Amino acid sequence: MDPEKFSKGRVLSFRYAITGIITALKEEPNLKFHFLAGVVVIIVSLFLKISKPDFIIIIFLIGFVISVELTNTAIEAVVDKFTDKEHPGAKLAKDISAGAVLIAAITSTAVGTLIFLPYLSRWAI
Repeated sequence: MDPEKFSKGRVLSFRYAITGIITALKEEPNLKFHFLAGVVVIIVSLFLKISKPDFIIIIFLIGFVISVELTNTAIEAVVDKFTDKEHPGAKLAKDISAGAVLIAAITSTAVGTLIFLPYLSRWAI
């Protein structure tokens, strides 16, 4: 394998990935919400000075939700491209991918709550 071709291909794949993320951020309100929520959670984490292991879990959870949201966006785009009419299979695919985002968000919120409660209890009067 030609090393120059390989490295050029790698650079292009990163460029495509970044373009995809930027495009989705511009066009998808739910993704904007998840990114904003992630930034807020990081700021709160820094303010509360959570432990390194807890911070790693928080970063993972943010990435998890954003990844599932990006996947949902991709599935919806493909389904919409192939049919503009109501179709039970298309609806099923879109509903299931939206459900995956909901499960990821609920799970992340539950774990985040369990992480933050002890830190927040220090601030209780």
